[in-house]
Amino acid sequence: MTILTIVLMAMTTWFTRVAGFMLLRERTLGPRVRAVMEAAPGCVLITVIAPHFVTTNPADILGLAIALLAAMRFSLLPTVLISVIATAVLRALL
Repeated sequence: MTILTIVLMAMTTWFTRVAGFMLLRERTLGPRVRAVMEAAPGCVLITVIAPHFVTTNPADILGLAIALLAAMRFSLLPTVLISVIATAVLRALL
């Protein structure tokens, strides 16, 4: 079930990107729309990690702190990779 969920999430992400490209390829985006499009990935990341703000699991809290520090220093992909790896290691150790 986990693999199916991951595959479906990946397909949905791919579809939304392709659909967005197909719908907007002939248009010139204004600065306001461009700013919204650039902020969208960060907003999605926040919705994924937001439930961990209310956890009492020390591994998740430390993983969240590492994710926040990484987000201040790196772009989205390295931040996600660092966060996932750090949280996995912390969960295994704690």
